[in-house]
Amino acid sequence: MPQQVSVFAENKPGKIDRITAILEKNDINIRAITISDSGDYGIIKLLLDKPSEGCDALNADGIASTLKDIVAVKIQDRPGGLHSASSILASHGINVEDAYGFTIRESNEAVFVFQVENIQKTERILRDEGFPVLSDKELYLI
Repeated sequence: MPQQVSVFAENKPGKIDRITAILEKNDINIRAITISDSGDYGIIKLLLDKPSEGCDALNADGIASTLKDIVAVKIQDRPGGLHSASSILASHGINVEDAYGFTIRESNEAVFVFQVENIQKTERILRDEGFPVLSDKELYLI
């Protein structure tokens, strides 16, 4: 199952530098990143090619990090592509708690990465509706 690393970070200069230096030192590649600000602190979410190793490396260096299970689905990179997936989730009463996305250069596709309460149910629904749900290895290699 795909996972992301969530880092609780003080909102001050140098935090990203420290995190990226630790990941580089441990040969861990960042596939996507989001930063949410909430005043003095924020959450940095990292999609890494080796999330468990990345989380361990950050924690070992004193950076509070956790792993969170996620769902990743391929969608068409076109107007309405995300709506086609989000409308299915809504029709099944699935609440998207957090999300981000990115495009894939080599294709006409994008990846929608999100957190939900019931991952297995959500993956099953999306597969049944014809959406390619990505495994951890598929996601980390994009």
